[in-house]
Amino acid sequence: MQWREAPDPVLAGDGQAIVRHLAVATCDLDALIVSGRSPFPAPFTLGHEGVAEVLEIGDGVTTVRPGDRVLVPFQISCGTCGACRAGRSGNCETEALGTTYGFGFGEELTRFGGFLADRVLVPYADAMLVRLPDGLAPEVAAGASDNLTDAYRAVAPALAQRPGAPVLVVGGAMSGSIGVYAAGQAVALGSEDVLYVDADPGRRALAQAYGARTLDHVPDRVDRRFPVTVDASASREGLALALGSLDRDGICTSTAIYFDPATVPSFPLLGMYVMGSTFVTGRIHARRDAPAVLDLLAAGTFDPGPATTRVVPFDEAADALVEDYVKLVFTR
Repeated sequence: MQWREAPDPVLAGDGQAIVRHLAVATCDLDALIVSGRSPFPAPFTLGHEGVAEVLEIGDGVTTVRPGDRVLVPFQISCGTCGACRAGRSGNCETEALGTTYGFGFGEELTRFGGFLADRVLVPYADAMLVRLPDGLAPEVAAGASDNLTDAYRAVAPALAQRPGAPVLVVGGAMSGSIGVYAAGQAVALGSEDVLYVDADPGRRALAQAYGARTLDHVPDRVDRRFPVTVDASASREGLALALGSLDRDGICTSTAIYFDPATVPSFPLLGMYVMGSTFVTGRIHARRDAPAVLDLLAAGTFDPGPATTRVVPFDEAADALVEDYVKLVFTR
């Protein structure tokens, strides 16, 4: 892990913006990348969750101005293709599939660099940048680029359809913030009973502080069935529990990434058929859902602060990224 000098990005066309990040949060995937356990080819230019200040805008940009504070969703989205207009911003059809990952990966996956940099080019400023609500601190909002929004999509739509429904979250994948966020947001959004399952005592303590009850191991079954379950475990046992615990017409959302097929259990398809179950996996549509998360944070309905292990100056990022953490936030 080291800082490197690189040429400053420059505006290369209409509709673009140059931004300077004020707060950058780690993604759970960053821990896997830094440990060398991801399948992505190095080198990496890290950082894909963050709030920035707009420095420059190109011709045709109308929604932001220099000096504005904005959330930068981690995926590239043009805003005008069929997928973007339909709200599927994570699969923009203007960009090649690999480049929609956007920021914070290696050169094979993106050409747009990472947020832990002095300046970042945003190719579709009007479509991508989301103004920060007044009074919302950048370090609080930074995770809405990805992980906070990933947790939101796992619980909020289902709870909107079934208010008060009990929620099961199986956590533990990578650094583990998404599962903790999902449990906390489920409580904040009115679930009558949130059960968080994770072997890690630190993450269990965070979930308990948000109001969830916890379990320190993944059992074969739990004490009730749940209309809403979340697999944030990336483990065979965790996914099996999330699927096997579904109630009638229940929905299981997996936010975990299964790089190794050997870790995926056999799906209980007959039971899921009888129950009328729904299983959802895949990358989020960050630009579509991030505004709702920012509203949640601005209203004080949910506070991600307790799950932040440490707020770290930018200059200390190279050292901090090799530590154990649930969530780091880097600030200038």
